[in-house]
Amino acid sequence: MEALRRPALPEDAVRYRLFAAAAAAAGPGGEALLRRCAELALLRFAPLLASYVWQRQPFRLRYVPRRGETPAHIGGTTVFGDNVEDEWFIVYLLREITREFPGLAASIDDNDGEFLLIEAADFLPKWLNPENSENRVFFYKGELHIIPLSEPSEQDCPLSAPCPTVPQALALLSTRSEEFLAAEPIRAALYKRIQGYPEQIQASLHRARCFLPAGIVAVLRLRPSLVAAAVQAFYLRDASDLRACRRPFRAFPAEQRVMALVTFTRCLYAQLAQQKFVPDRRSGYTLPAPSHPQYRAYELGMKLAHGFEILCSKSSKVAPDAKRSVLSSPLWERFLRSLKEKDYFKGEMEGSAKYLELLHMAEDHFQRFVSVPEGSDEVSPGDEILTLLQTTSIDLKEFEREAACLPPEDDDSWLDIAPDALDQMLQEARNESFPSTNEEEQKYDLETVAESMKAFVSKVSTHEGAEMPWSSDESHVTFDVDSFTKALDRILGADSEELDSDDLDEEEEFGFSDGDDADLAAGDQRQEQKVSPEELVGSLKAYMKEMDRELAQTNVGKSFTTQKRGASSVEAAPSESAGPDCGAEDAELTPVDVDMNLVANLLESYSAQAGLAGPTSNILQSLGVNLPENTELTGS
Repeated sequence: MEALRRPALPEDAVRYRLFAAAAAAAGPGGEALLRRCAELALLRFAPLLASYVWQRQPFRLRYVPRRGETPAHIGGTTVFGDNVEDEWFIVYLLREITREFPGLAASIDDNDGEFLLIEAADFLPKWLNPENSENRVFFYKGELHIIPLSEPSEQDCPLSAPCPTVPQALALLSTRSEEFLAAEPIRAALYKRIQGYPEQIQASLHRARCFLPAGIVAVLRLRPSLVAAAVQAFYLRDASDLRACRRPFRAFPAEQRVMALVTFTRCLYAQLAQQKFVPDRRSGYTLPAPSHPQYRAYELGMKLAHGFEILCSKSSKVAPDAKRSVLSSPLWERFLRSLKEKDYFKGEMEGSAKYLELLHMAEDHFQRFVSVPEGSDEVSPGDEILTLLQTTSIDLKEFEREAACLPPEDDDSWLDIAPDALDQMLQEARNESFPSTNEEEQKYDLETVAESMKAFVSKVSTHEGAEMPWSSDESHVTFDVDSFTKALDRILGADSEELDSDDLDEEEEFGFSDGDDADLAAGDQRQEQKVSPEELVGSLKAYMKEMDRELAQTNVGKSFTTQKRGASSVEAAPSESAGPDCGAEDAELTPVDVDMNLVANLLESYSAQAGLAGPTSNILQSLGVNLPENTELTGS
């Protein structure tokens, strides 16, 4: 019932909660303990958080009191927008927090539910599904844990198995956590997704030159994170937003522009660079010819300036004294000391340009995300920008001197993905889920193709779908003739000879006359005698043999490949079925080569795909069989 009361999350948001696994946290000092853990966690990971550029909202830890069956905890919800890497960075942070603070257990979910399980879907136990996974997945002591079903008998009906409550799960983790450690393949699949952190933070940034108004350069030096809000304002603009851009800009006029190096995330840079936009002439922003060597810098600066102007046009009020004077608090002193201990400034001399840049980023993060009182209204980006403009001096000549010796910008060739590179990326992603099937190992053995398809067809599917029997550790599918005969006897036994209403309707439809009743009565007398299963199977075989003999004389029979006498199924060469003249001479019909027909039809369908996606390649790849490229063969 807790899931029904839980508020629905937006598609681009992630929720995270950190619980105290020990029962002592539920006592009178539990709230103080959790608040202290939140403060220490933010201080411990301050170097990572201060240098990170969030797409929409940052990672925050706030105290949440007990509500229903959910105990008090610290946590929050972050909207990550179009940058899903923000969500995985939070996953990394939670794992590291539980490693640093062993008394905390962390859970995380989004609108898909337990999305950590989706990353390791190929390795999950059979009983685990979306219906019973709630409150079972936790990070504890830096490792992923999955709470199993309470009773072994419940594994026979996992859909009806109730989900544990959070207190029940925490009690199990605190006493028997070693029993609930997720299987190694599950942890490996999840950890591979976040293994690049924290180095990946710097790799995800992109530095580009922008021809910007001096006011924006000054604002970004003090609040580097505002670049995300400006890009989002431009990227998600509508007609009402552009009204402020159809006149000379009030906050950022185009007359005083300088070249500057701006730090984006790759997602923000792609959103800004890939949009086609022509500025209104009345705005004062004009672009040089596309052949101009600085055209990209002019275009990026124009777009970014429009984003900042849109933010300022939405400002509700401007208060020159709105800047929060929190940089003299003891918390800031501890925050700064933690940065120095973790080598956040990378050995830069205090007072140098690089040191001041890193210091401004730390101040920005602290004032916006650490020192904000709980329950206070968040200051809008437009209000903050206008406040900074009124309280910051702008030295245009200093900016121009710095523009003359800017460091080189990053290469943006990563924006263009060649078809070969895309194929390689898809191949690597596919190889993560399926066994290696390169040409040397597979050798394109047609027997493997036939056996894989027969194993797939023989599998029993359920309402949840069909299982792909590609795993190498599965036993071979066997066919029990006796069981099949008994099942056939149960289906076609004497008790099933009674006609139902549909059979009677068919009699009338085909016009059976009353004169046939005598024949039917005689047949009924014969049917009263019990027919043995052996006689029934023999009769069926006779019918099938006669049907085969008749079909062999038609075009249908000639379309199949038959076996050569004494040849194996796959090595048999195609040969048409015997015609009507020789059919009477053969005492026994030449059997159809089932494997050869199967492989031939699959290859014909694969050839018709012309290198594109299709049913044959999709099914075979799901079975772990990769066919070679469909190249034209000559001389064979």
